Amino acid sequence: MTKICVIGTGYVGLVTGSCFADLGNTVACLDVDDTRISKLKNGVMPIYEPGLEQLVSQNVRAGRLSFTTEYSEALKETEIAFIAVGTPSGSDGEADLQYVRSAAESIADLVDDPIIIVNKSTVPVGTGDWVADVVRKRRGGKALEFHVVSNPEFLREGSAINDFMNPDRVVLGSTEREAANKVAQLYLTLRCPIVITDLRTAEMIKYASNAFLATRISFINEIGNICEELGADVCEVARGMGLDKRIGPSFLDAGLGWGGSCFPKDVKALAHMAVLHGTQPQLLQAVMEINRNQRRRVIVKLRKALGGLNDREIGILGLAFKPNTDDMREAPAVEVIHLLQNEGAHVKAYDPQAMENAGQMFPRLTLCSNPYEVADGVDALVLTTEWNEFKQLDFDRIRGLMRQPVIIDGRNLWDGERLRAQGFNYYGIGRGNHLPD
Repeated sequence: MTKICVIGTGYVGLVTGSCFADLGNTVACLDVDDTRISKLKNGVMPIYEPGLEQLVSQNVRAGRLSFTTEYSEALKETEIAFIAVGTPSGSDGEADLQYVRSAAESIADLVDDPIIIVNKSTVPVGTGDWVADVVRKRRGGKALEFHVVSNPEFLREGSAINDFMNPDRVVLGSTEREAANKVAQLYLTLRCPIVITDLRTAEMIKYASNAFLATRISFINEIGNICEELGADVCEVARGMGLDKRIGPSFLDAGLGWGGSCFPKDVKALAHMAVLHGTQPQLLQAVMEINRNQRRRVIVKLRKALGGLNDREIGILGLAFKPNTDDMREAPAVEVIHLLQNEGAHVKAYDPQAMENAGQMFPRLTLCSNPYEVADGVDALVLTTEWNEFKQLDFDRIRGLMRQPVIIDGRNLWDGERLRAQGFNYYGIGRGNHLPD
């Protein structure tokens, strides 16, 4: 059993702390936000993640997991401190490290016993060395035995607990092999490959992984756009490609592109690092531009199908950037709604989990209690998130509710032929059914 401190109770910190506690460690999760910690102490989760509430509750009851706003309490007798704070993007895509610095300085101020500092936040290449410098400078001439380890996270929102407990791999980087080995001990019971390398290589693995997955999505979306003009079906193209063992089927679903807290931020940050060090990230720039264009193409389709958007009623199904989360950061629906409202459309929407976030983000958005309320009286219905509850809708009922039977399936979730047979003007993404100019 290891005494662990996790600094940050955002998505990564809360899942990491809860899972380590479930593996038998004693974990103190720290956040400087009094309201957030108060809610967690009362069992109120600040995020939606399937299974998280139950996991937190059972480990709090077992005495293995606690929450605090006091660094002195969280760091007491701590052997390993995980920094899992936010690193938001700056104006040029650079990562903002102010919260990482604050955490590192607090550790330097309050710890005198040997400690391993683990960067769990997604941070620019070179941050591990920088954190070590921050701690040394903060200590002045006062000695402290510490080592920095990079341990990037690969958690997918909506399946994060399963990803933590059944990882494809664990990546660890450090200048001290013994420190990396000690962190590796925390993961041994998971029986997964553990990659131990140097600090900067570990940090780069995270960025390269996310950039590659984002590239696959943008690639299939570009292929889908070509399919749309040539009369081919991108879903069948992707299936044919994915059967090739060299390619595989993952992340080849054409749609409205990628969003969330990781891909947009990480691709921007990697491109920023590349430019900063004199290389030209041409592929990364194209990946981001293709992704932006996917949302705009929806507006073009709607404009053509309806003869304009001013005063039109548009329904949006799905607000979160993906199913099984309430996270709307960089969600396709966000840009689609902004663009629609800017063109004078009236927008109504429904999402199983993201309604509260949407209400704060869009004061003029009409929020509905179910998909049928969204469909009532609209000129077009746009699917932006492929929640399970949208798979088997009563489309006869929806057809009777809509003012005009226009459907834009932004996730290729539905059977287009069947919907056309039911009287809908159905348009998927890359399905060879483009609208004439």
